[in-house]
Formats: sequence, structure tokens, C-alpha cells
Amino acid sequence: MIRMFLIVLATGVGLALAGLFYLGAFPPHPVERHVVTVLPNSSFRAQ
Repeated sequence: MIRMFLIVLATGVGLALAGLFYLGAFPPHPVERHVVTVLPNSSFRAQ
């Protein structure tokens, strides 16, 4: 019972490390989007 648990645990840790290595070696491309924000122009406000 303990041996099976350790095998499953080692397999999970190995897969997690392989996934991290894959993401480090081949990172995903960032999504390029333009940010459109309307900023208030307070420099021409009547005083």
C-alpha cells in the first residue's frame, strides 16, 4: 500500500518537473493587445 502511494507520488512529482522544464524551455508567446484608456485632461480645466 505504501509502495503504491510512493510510486504514484514519484510519478506526479516527475510529471510536474517535466511540465516545468517544458514551460521553461518553450515559454508560451505573450498575447499582444493594445491598451485603450481614456485619461481625463485636467491641464486645460477652467480655474
